[in-house]
Amino acid sequence: MPELMWSGKDKVKFHHHDVPFYLLNQQYHFVAEEGKPQNREDNILIHGDNLLALKSLLPEFGGKINCIYIDPPYNTGNENWVYNDNVNDSRIQKWLGEVVGKEGEDFSRHDKWLCMMYPRLKLLKQLLADDGVIFISIDDNEQACLKLICDEIFGYGNFVAQFSIKRQGGRQDSKFFAKITEYIFCYAKNSNQFISGQDIKENESYPKFDKNKQQFYKTQLLRKWGNSSLKQDRPNLYYAIPAPDGNDVFPIIYSDNGEKIDGRWRWKPKKMEKALKDGLIEFIKDKNNNWIAYEKIFQPESGGKSKKFSTWLEKLNVSGSAELKDIFGSSVFDYPKPPQLLELILKMANVNKNAIILDSFSGSGTTAHAVLSLNKDGGNRRFIGVEMMDYAETITAERIRRVINGYGNKPETQNGTGGGFTFYTIGDPLFIAPDTLNPNASLAAIRQYIGYTENLQQTWQPENGVSPHALGYQNGTAYVFYYEQDEVTTLDLPFLQTLQATGLPEKPECWVIYADKVVLTESQLKTFNIVFKRIPRDISRF
Repeated sequence: MPELMWSGKDKVKFHHHDVPFYLLNQQYHFVAEEGKPQNREDNILIHGDNLLALKSLLPEFGGKINCIYIDPPYNTGNENWVYNDNVNDSRIQKWLGEVVGKEGEDFSRHDKWLCMMYPRLKLLKQLLADDGVIFISIDDNEQACLKLICDEIFGYGNFVAQFSIKRQGGRQDSKFFAKITEYIFCYAKNSNQFISGQDIKENESYPKFDKNKQQFYKTQLLRKWGNSSLKQDRPNLYYAIPAPDGNDVFPIIYSDNGEKIDGRWRWKPKKMEKALKDGLIEFIKDKNNNWIAYEKIFQPESGGKSKKFSTWLEKLNVSGSAELKDIFGSSVFDYPKPPQLLELILKMANVNKNAIILDSFSGSGTTAHAVLSLNKDGGNRRFIGVEMMDYAETITAERIRRVINGYGNKPETQNGTGGGFTFYTIGDPLFIAPDTLNPNASLAAIRQYIGYTENLQQTWQPENGVSPHALGYQNGTAYVFYYEQDEVTTLDLPFLQTLQATGLPEKPECWVIYADKVVLTESQLKTFNIVFKRIPRDISRF
């Protein structure tokens, strides 16, 4: 397979291993106003260098992200955008100087862009779940380079598709032709485990779509019409059914002047009760604000309700700028992606309703917007966003707040999506020296890190109801983290006796126990089948 070479590659190829683990400092937690929909509130937005942020996310989210979308700088050389679309930002320059050295001063902007992207893509791959997928937006400037490094990092066999998307008009600065095409690369963590979504096509005969049943349907009046449609014709079919607001709905015939005539239903009470339970009835208000009940008639399976998505996304010719202007009242960000594009990507990714979605180049917050909007279907999707620029609070976070609480004059946006998020900044390193833990690090963060290094599928926290020092259980091995912030911990026989507490799934075959020191002999460790690991911190200060 061809491999792309560029100046500085040897310095950044394994740099993701050298990036320290940083702690995240919570700045505030935001939740929807009272009365808004109750949706997921543990979403995350991080302000800081995304290389450091991605590394800090690994202990908790390594191998757990279902879908990643990033819209990195296109490297056009244009320095006038709100999002500096090149790699001349002072922070990137500082990083290049530290990692690559003085020779980085002579790099072309393409060398610098590749040096910036490579370690970030490496960390993004580590965060992806086994069946996860990543989408990356790009244009002509770095399209070829991005394809080659993604083939190298994710594997040529995990390339899924290259989507083409039509821009809003051609760029006026195009030298020869109006360039109206951008691209989205799609790679799977493991292509044999990824299952793409299907494009649901509308049908004129069945114009409505049921998200729960994933089927199109049409409606038919549930009240009897025509001959024998009055209450006196079948008194036993005149009864009340509950509307969405809890009020009783009767089979009433409303004349044009609002006169009410008692009608009758087409179904007996038992059939009606089952249809209500199965979601086969839809209530719609008429022009006089009266609830009218309709039967849902679903499209037959043979009607063909879906097909594979196309790689040409011309239908997404919508403006993200117009959406942002509706939110803020003015133009605050150049060339934002429209939320509809991100909603489509998540459908193509076939993410489930509990998926975790990551965007490490959050920009104006389009990905978070799309996740919040999709959750109006009753989903529990979670977003994680990272933005290094100074507008992370004033634009990215502010947009998310307004989407949650409602904005604009459209009925679909006025009420808001509900939910919430926590805003973090990047704090101190987890280690203040190569083998010394930061004494200010929280116990939860330390345990999460140790669990990550041990490849535990689930890391327990002290409040899980098991022994307070139990870290996890996997493949017959119990993991224990015996740590006290202000005192030395010792693995000895009395401590072993405390581990007999109930709560472990079963009796362990062996133990991995972390402590500051051990007084058991090698023979005792072997007898009890214990692997001792010293906690990496300076215990001389105690």
